[in-house]
Amino acid sequence: MRVATFNINGIRAAQRRGFTEWLTRRDCDVVALQELRCPEHAVPPGVFDGYHVALDAGTIPGRNGVAVLTRQPPADVRTWAGATPRARELRPFAQEGRYLEVDLADAPVTIACLYLPKGGLPAHLQDPRRMREAPDGGAKYARKMRFLTGFARHVTDARRVAARQGREFLLLGDLNVAHTRHDVANWRRNQLSEGFLPEERAWLDGVVGPRRLVDVVRRAHPGADGPYSWWSWMGQAFAKDAGWRIDYHLATPRLARAATSAGTDRDPAPDARISDHAPVVVDYDL
Repeated sequence: MRVATFNINGIRAAQRRGFTEWLTRRDCDVVALQELRCPEHAVPPGVFDGYHVALDAGTIPGRNGVAVLTRQPPADVRTWAGATPRARELRPFAQEGRYLEVDLADAPVTIACLYLPKGGLPAHLQDPRRMREAPDGGAKYARKMRFLTGFARHVTDARRVAARQGREFLLLGDLNVAHTRHDVANWRRNQLSEGFLPEERAWLDGVVGPRRLVDVVRRAHPGADGPYSWWSWMGQAFAKDAGWRIDYHLATPRLARAATSAGTDRDPAPDARISDHAPVVVDYDL
């Protein structure tokens, strides 16, 4: 079973840049997408041909949106818009198109697709001379931390529900957190950057573990730098491979052991990029 996660940074722009060609060529069984950035009725016709689409576009125009593509109609689909999250910290995010769960019909696996808020810096680290945006007093940082608190409980519950149903659990998506120094090219100077803050990394420490969820790509590439999945559009970040690994396959241990290959589909050149992210693709032998 070939599974991909891909933050496409807008489905309409991604289609113009070659998304459909990538989708056809890679022939995935399951594809989790983040940042569709358009309502369902505006998705380009034919862009997902050959797949059944579970989608939550959210209600914020031009922002967010998640989808899961499957070859067979899913056995069940759950969104936060359809059922209010149990974790109270997640309820303000329920209409934003950030999370989707799909029970596969042709394999005992629950697929979860997540687009986690990017966040920001806490107030004491905000320096207007070094920021592209005006300081916000730590509001975006606090919002992300509330999400992290609630999502830690949510993903634990979802994993346990899947287990009771005899299903493996696979969390896919853009987590906007790089876990270790091997996940950021310039890690020393980014230690106080959003997405690599000590408290964000500690949160991910609590989500992954040998009895919880396994970072499948890191398991396949222990001790290696990368493979990175995001590069800034600015400067020479892509050409120099100065990237971040923030897109994940986090699988229950048994499913993680079934992975036979794992990596990123890095575009061949800067002008051939479909998105500022690369797809992360894993083959599982079920």
